[in-house]
Order: sequence, then structure tokens, then C-alpha cells
Amino acid sequence: MTRDSYQTIERMAYEAVELLKELIAIPSISREETKAADRLEAFMTEKGLKTHREGNNIWTMNEPLDSNKPTLLLNAHIDTVKPAASWQHDPFTPAVEDGKLYGLGSNDCGGGLVSLLQAYRILKDHNLPYNLVYLASAEEEVSGKDGISRVIPLLPKIDVAIVGEPTSMQPAIAEKGLMVIDAVAHGKSGHAARDEGENAIYIALDDIEWIRNHKFRNKSELLGDTKMTVTVAHAGTQHNVIPDTCEFTIDVRTNEHYQNEFLFVYLQKHLKSELKARSFRLSSSSIPIDHPLVRKCIEMGMKPFGSPTLSDQALMPWPSMKLGPGNSSRSHTAEEYICLSEISDAIFNYVKMLRG
Repeated sequence: MTRDSYQTIERMAYEAVELLKELIAIPSISREETKAADRLEAFMTEKGLKTHREGNNIWTMNEPLDSNKPTLLLNAHIDTVKPAASWQHDPFTPAVEDGKLYGLGSNDCGGGLVSLLQAYRILKDHNLPYNLVYLASAEEEVSGKDGISRVIPLLPKIDVAIVGEPTSMQPAIAEKGLMVIDAVAHGKSGHAARDEGENAIYIALDDIEWIRNHKFRNKSELLGDTKMTVTVAHAGTQHNVIPDTCEFTIDVRTNEHYQNEFLFVYLQKHLKSELKARSFRLSSSSIPIDHPLVRKCIEMGMKPFGSPTLSDQALMPWPSMKLGPGNSSRSHTAEEYICLSEISDAIFNYVKMLRG
């Protein structure tokens, strides 16, 4: 890159950090992103970008699109989880200390949000061999119906996407899917002092023990095993009554070898409890390792890996990969931060990769 290019990236990185500070100061918990979306849209407009908006999803593209070229989507999300109780900093007051920007959403995924936007601004006027679309989506943390699912039908045909989740700028070329199952074990109530009734807790324990020990046959090279975990359980009304129901929740993380619908039927055959899946739509996703984007990452010294965490990738009907600044281990934690250097490095590497 030329000296002017480096200066442009330095300026863009400074702007990105200042914008991220503003967004941290505006609470944007899932389904409450309106004010943050307003500020982001205003920034984009100030920088001369033509924006489109559906709910709290905002996108821009290098119009008019060339129908003879493929289209690349750059995506990151606006929303955050709720702050953990153990924050020492104020989660909504951005603070820079020792080169780190602290604040809720700084790492997940504010760094990716602003870095991809600045990379888009640098690249949009280049004569690229593809169309470019930037999308800031809502409700990612809850996979909500008013997030990316709402805007996908309004986008042009997308051929591939980069999702700016925190991956330490290494390409996550596969990610696990998610299925949440609500289970109810049914017993029969009775007096605890007498040998009567059927204890629903014991029925649930048998099912939970099977879940704990079961191993699925097909292991993924990138994602490892499909994993089931019981995360919530409720039963009983008082100490002297045999409980007639026991409710528990199963968190199922699937690799690419298993569809959610198949696993649900499989579990129904092996468990005594009544099962109800909250959704089947969050499937495992991946992109071929020989895809041009992945090959370019490898050429740049990046190492593809499989990600255990879920993102909007699960809802995308096209190939996609996660690639963003920050580290996934900081996500959803108190004292969340992103290094300022990670933002400038991300902009530099996005531009280098996509202009190459």
C-alpha cells in the first residue's frame, strides 16, 4: 500500500474508535437498538453514504449494482447482551486505558461493526470485481425475528458474506448450530411419606444421565463433537409432595453432520420426557476451504478454524465466514474491551484482503 493509503487507514481507524465510543454510550441491548441505529445511520449519512433501513437494520451498497458481478456482504451487529453484574467500569461509559477501549459491546461486536464500515468506505469507490454491501444488523444476540431475518428478503442477491464477529482476525470457516429444547418429564404426585406416586425428577434424571453420556458418531474436523448440555431444571412444589412434573432445558450445539430436525427426532426416540424445540432454524454453517476468500486469508498467513459460538451466519442462506477484530473469550463478560490496535489492524487487513 502507498503512504497515502496508510494515512487513510490511520484516519479511518481514529474515526472508527470515536464512533465506537459513541455507540458504547448508547445502550443497545437486543430489541432496544433504536437510538444506536439512529446514530450509526446518521454517521453513515454524514460520510456521504446512501442508507437503507428496515427496523433497526441499516445497509448501504455501491449502487448501481453490476448484475454481471458477484456480491459480497460485510455484516456485523449493533446489539449487545445485558451487562453482567460484576462490571467495575460503567459498561455504558467508554474508557480507554493502556490502549484498550472498555465498554459493553466494544468487543462483541462493536469493533467489527466500525472496522467493516470503514473498510467499506475505503473500498466502495474502487473498481472491484464484485459488488459490495455493508449491513449493520439488529437482534443478533437473541436471533430475533426483527434482525437479519427481516432484512434478507430486501437485500440484493448475495454470493458470500464476511461476518465481523471477534475472531482475532482469523477466519472461522465453520460454526456450530444451536437448538434449544424444553423438556418435561411426567410422573404422578403422591405423599412423600408413603410409597406412592412416580417421581418426575427421577424420570428426568435418567434422561439427563443419557444426555450427559451420549456421544454422537460423526465428529467434525473443524467443529468437533455435537454437544448436548442440560442448563436449566425446575421441579417440585413442597418438600412432602412427590413432583409430577420436572422441566429442564437442553442446549444442543450441532456440527455440520447433523441437521436440527434429525437430532430432535433422534432424541424423541431415546428420551422418556416430552420434548419441544424452540426453533430448528439455527443450523451449523460453513464455507469451503477452497473458496477464494478463504484462500486469500491463508495467503495472508491467517489460519482457518471452527467456531463453537453462534452468529447471524446461522441465518444466512449463502456461504459465509466470521472474521473480525477482538477475541471471542471477551464476549459477554464483565470488563469487555477491544484493543485500539485491533481496530486499525482489522481495517488494514480487510482492505488488503478485499482489494487484492
